[in-house]
Amino acid sequence: MKALKTFEGELYLFLERFEHAVQGFSSEGGDAGDLERVVDEYSRFILNVEYIERWEQLEKSGVQSVVHLLRKASSLAVATLEKHRALMLLRGGTGKTDYFENIESCIDKEFGRFRVTEESVVLLVGSGSFPMTPLVIAKRTGAKVIGIDIDEDAVILGRKVVEKLGEGLDIRLEQKTVEALEDLSDITHIIFSSTVEVKYDILDKLYDLTGDGVVVSMRYGNALKSLFNYPSEEVDEGKWVIAQNFLRPDQIFDIFIYEKRSGGGIR
Repeated sequence: MKALKTFEGELYLFLERFEHAVQGFSSEGGDAGDLERVVDEYSRFILNVEYIERWEQLEKSGVQSVVHLLRKASSLAVATLEKHRALMLLRGGTGKTDYFENIESCIDKEFGRFRVTEESVVLLVGSGSFPMTPLVIAKRTGAKVIGIDIDEDAVILGRKVVEKLGEGLDIRLEQKTVEALEDLSDITHIIFSSTVEVKYDILDKLYDLTGDGVVVSMRYGNALKSLFNYPSEEVDEGKWVIAQNFLRPDQIFDIFIYEKRSGGGIR
């Protein structure tokens, strides 16, 4: 019981640190060191195998309120860091955190056997201010990549990052919802960022808006990883089927690959 209380206490401490770091960085406009440290420590925390049993006990105790708050706080912290990283790049600086390096290491095997080629058209839902995924995919495969985000500032910064790092690459970033995109029938691969809260609602809508051959990479985090990512949800089995499930103990998020149930989509 004491261990459980200690673990729960660590969660509330992280919540306090996130809120303090984001507020301090945003109001003072200074060094992002505190913010980077808490994000990196939190990344290591959710990957620590010693905490799995404690998480299971905590989950049974029904403390979903702190989980929800932490997910929101960590997502805001990462979004703030992405904007900082983008601005640093545009000013001639460099630098990464453990979190960003972990994310970048995930991208290579994003779709498993559903390979992205130069003929592919990839949609990323939740592209952020530092669009690592579009840049990596476009550079390594030559595919066309479309990124969307509801954050206007993130899209503006993301375009500047792509202009600086992705010269000659076919990358387009838009502040749009999926329903507003005009070329959904051309999409071959879709990636959902793990911090998009309504990703499964969007997935359900995409069934009728996309072609039959589309493949979806749904980034998610269950159990301990749900402290940093929105978890997986049940899908309408008449629309989507699980093709693969990549469980990766050393990565920030896991990935479900969904294929469309035959007979749906744009004709």
